[in-house]
Amino acid sequence: MKLTADQIRKLIPYIIEASSLKPFQVEHTVELLQEGATVPFIARYRKEHTGELDEVQIRTVEEQFTYFCELEERKITVLKSIDEQGKLTPELQQQIEASRQKTEVEDLYLPYKPKRRTKATIARERGLEPLADIIAAQELATGTAEEVAHPFIDREKEVPDATAALEGAGHILAERLSNNADARAMVRRLTKEQGIMTSRVAADQKGQVTKFEMYYDYQELLKAVPSHRMLAMRRGEKEEILCLSISAPVEQILAGLKSRLVVRNSIFSSLLENIAEDAYKRLIATSIEVELRLESKERADEAAIQIFARNLRELLLAPPAGGKRVLGIDPGFRTGSKLAAVDATGRFLEHVAVYPHIGEGRIPQAKQDLLRLIKSHAIEMLAVGNGTAGREMEIFVKETLAAAVRQLPVVSVSEAGASIYSASDIAREEFPELDLTVRGAISIARRLQDPLGELVKVDPKSIGVGQYQQDVNQGMLKKSLDAVVESCVNYVGVDLNTASWALLAYVSGVGPALAKAITRYRDENGTFNTRKALLKVPRFGAKAFEQAAGFLRIRDGKYPLDNTAVHPERYKLVEAMATDLGVTLKQLVADSSLVGRIDLKRYVTENVGLPTLTDIIEELKKPGRDPRSQFQTATFRDDVREIKDLKEGMILQGVVTNVTAFGAFVDIGVHQDGLVHISHLANRYVKDPNDAVRAGQIVKVKVLSADAQRNRISLSIKEAEKNDADTLK
Repeated sequence: MKLTADQIRKLIPYIIEASSLKPFQVEHTVELLQEGATVPFIARYRKEHTGELDEVQIRTVEEQFTYFCELEERKITVLKSIDEQGKLTPELQQQIEASRQKTEVEDLYLPYKPKRRTKATIARERGLEPLADIIAAQELATGTAEEVAHPFIDREKEVPDATAALEGAGHILAERLSNNADARAMVRRLTKEQGIMTSRVAADQKGQVTKFEMYYDYQELLKAVPSHRMLAMRRGEKEEILCLSISAPVEQILAGLKSRLVVRNSIFSSLLENIAEDAYKRLIATSIEVELRLESKERADEAAIQIFARNLRELLLAPPAGGKRVLGIDPGFRTGSKLAAVDATGRFLEHVAVYPHIGEGRIPQAKQDLLRLIKSHAIEMLAVGNGTAGREMEIFVKETLAAAVRQLPVVSVSEAGASIYSASDIAREEFPELDLTVRGAISIARRLQDPLGELVKVDPKSIGVGQYQQDVNQGMLKKSLDAVVESCVNYVGVDLNTASWALLAYVSGVGPALAKAITRYRDENGTFNTRKALLKVPRFGAKAFEQAAGFLRIRDGKYPLDNTAVHPERYKLVEAMATDLGVTLKQLVADSSLVGRIDLKRYVTENVGLPTLTDIIEELKKPGRDPRSQFQTATFRDDVREIKDLKEGMILQGVVTNVTAFGAFVDIGVHQDGLVHISHLANRYVKDPNDAVRAGQIVKVKVLSADAQRNRISLSIKEAEKNDADTLK
C-alpha cells in the first residue's frame, strides 16, 4: 500500500515529536529521502536543506518515517476492517487515528479482530450475552446471582443449571476485559516496570556443567536486563538448558483489573472479582508476557547490533598502510603457508607455498622462497594472517629477514572472514584459477594496504566483531551493518579507476548492478579521465551521477576537482573563486596557501550557505586526502606465542579485536584473545566500553590470569596504565 502525499504530510508532526528536530529539518529530510537521495549524500551535500543533520540523525528520521508509514498503513487496514463490520464509531476512529504506537492500534483493534472459536464465542452461541450484560450493569443489590441466571438455563443449548449460565456469562465478560485497550495498557505498563525476568535450569539439566550455569537460578528486573544477558539467557532457552519466565506484580495488576470491572456494590461483586482474575490469568497474562519478551528481545537485539556496528565501523576505518608492495602470508602447519605478492595497487603478482613447520629439512627451501619473492617483487611490507600457525610464521619471517640483514615491517593481520571471502563468488570472479588458500593470502596482503577496500568483500557478519550475532534479528542486523559499510565507504571516498565492483557497490546511488557496469566499462574502454565520463556507462543516469559523483575520486585526471570531495554541481563556484583570486583552477587546488585568501561570505547564495562553502574550503586545503588515521602496528613479544607462555603480571602490547557490553577482547599473539572486563578498561568508571577503547586500537595490557586448560585469559588495561605511572614515578 503506497501512501499519498497528503498522508505522508500528516506523518511529519509525528516524526518531529519523536525526534525533537526542527520542523524544516524533518520536512526537508523526508522530502530528500522520498526523492531517492541516500543518507551519505544528504549529510554531505545538502547541509543547508537539513540544518546540518549528521548521518545518525538522518537515519533516525528515515527509521521513524518508515515506522510511521507502516503504522499509517496498519491504521487504514484496521479502520477498513472495523467499518466493514459496521462497528466503527467516530470515537473509535478518532482513537485509532490518534495512536502513535503499533501496540495501541492493535489493542484497539483486538475486540473486532476475527478470532478463533473461544469459550466466550460458545457462551454467546448459547444465548448468554444478555446475562453478561445484566451482570456488567451491576444494578441489582438484592437477591442472588443464581436467581438472575435461572431464566437462561437451557439444556438443549448445554446450559444445564444456573452455575453453567454464570460461568458462560463470565467467559464473555472476561474476554471483554481482556480486549479492553486501557486494561491491557495497564497490565503491560506494570509488568514492564516491575516485572522480574526469571531464569531456571531445565529439570533434565540439573547438575550438568554448561556455559549457562550463572543463569541456573537467576532473577533481575526485566527493564534492567542488559543486552548480553538477555541474549545469553534466550540462547540457553533455545538450547533447552534454561527455562525463562516473567514474574509480574500480580496483586497490583489484579487490583487494577478488579477496579475496572467492579464499578459499584451489587450482588455480582464477588463474581466480577473472580472474572477479573480469570481474565488476567487465562487471557491477558500470557499474551502480555509474550509481547514483553519479544519487546525485550528487540531491545537486546538493538543494543547488540549497535555494538556490532560501532566495532565494524572502527575496523573498516582502520588506518591503511597505503600503496606498498606487500607479501601476504596465509599461515598453516601441515598444509603449509601460502605466500602471495601484490603490487602497490593490490594487483596479484606471484604465489608460492612453503613448509617451515613440518620438519627441519623444509626450512632452507622455505627461507629461499621467501627471500626470492621479497627481492624479485621489491616487497616493502609483509602481512601475516593471525590464524593457525600465525605466530610461528611471524617469528620465522622475522628470523629469516634478520639473518639476511633485511629490515622490513612484519605485520600481524586479522584473518576474520578471510576464508569466507576465499570461497565467495567475488573471489572466484577475481581469481578463478587460484586455490582458496592463495586467494586468502592475497586478501591478507590487501587488508594491510586498505582494510576498507578488502573487508567490503566479506559479509559483515563474518568479520566477528559483535556479540551473539547469530541470535539477533538477522534482517535488522544486515540493514544496520550495510548502513555502516555504506557510511564508511562514502566517508573515505573511492578511487573510480582501481576500486573493485564490491567497493563501488556501496557508493551512494550505485549498488551492485551499476558497480558491475562501471567495472565492465572500465575494462573495455580504459580508465576514466573525468567524473563526467561516468554518464557514458550504460544505465548510469543523471540521478545516479548526482548521488555518486562526489564520493568518487579520479587521481591524475583531466580536471583537478575530480580528485576531491567537491561535488560537480559546485565546480563553477570553485572556478569563480579561482578567477576572483587571479589564478587557474589547477593552481588553486595545488596551493593551499591560496585558499586562505578566499572570502566565503562573497559566495553565499540562496542555495549555497556557509556549511557547504566551509566543506569546499577544507577539501581545497587537502585535495584527495584520506580521512583515516595514520598507520600503526602492534608489536607482539617473540617469547610469547601460546597461553602457556603467559605469566601473571606480564605487560604486553595487543590489538583490540572486539568490544562488547561487558568489556573488550584483545589479541596479544597467543592464538586466543584475552578479555579485559569493563571494570579493567580504564582508571575511571566506564559505563560503555566504547567510551574507553575501540576495535582495532593498539593497547598495553597486564596479564591478570591465564588458564590454558579452559583457554581463558584475563587482562587489564587499567593495571597496565597504573604500572606505567608507577614506573615514571
